[in-house]
Amino acid sequence: MTKFLLSLHVLAAILAVGPVTVAASMFPPAVRRAAPAGGDGPVVTAVTTVEVLHRCRVYARIGIAVPVLGLATALAMGVLGDGRLVTSIGLTAAAAAVLVAFVLPRQDELVEQLARHRSVDRQKTVRLAMFTGVFSLLWATVTVLMIVRPGSTTGA
Repeated sequence: MTKFLLSLHVLAAILAVGPVTVAASMFPPAVRRAAPAGGDGPVVTAVTTVEVLHRCRVYARIGIAVPVLGLATALAMGVLGDGRLVTSIGLTAAAAAVLVAFVLPRQDELVEQLARHRSVDRQKTVRLAMFTGVFSLLWATVTVLMIVRPGSTTGA
């Protein structure tokens, strides 16, 4: 059962968190391309790209399966109290908070601004890029903690 839970956990991370992380990091430059300087209006293909990247937020909802399956796996393995897992849980919560509080609302705001004004405030895209970078860094740290397993005697 443990291997099955671990497999589901890893698959959920790859199929849900991966797309969210990639789409979030691609979003700010796509918005800048969609609203070129000079007020000429949005470039149609770039606007379509922004809309597609914005729809990838569905994966954020599916991504809740990652920590749920991770907790189930840790319970089955009896390692829930390990320092690396406790740290990973905290970092996962922080990543979710950054996504919900800073990334997704700013994406909504930029999509709305692009649709209404056919332009965007470049500073807002820069701030969004910073928050998506923090989000990505948190997930990268969790991934390393899950793979490296500090203190492990297996050599992995």
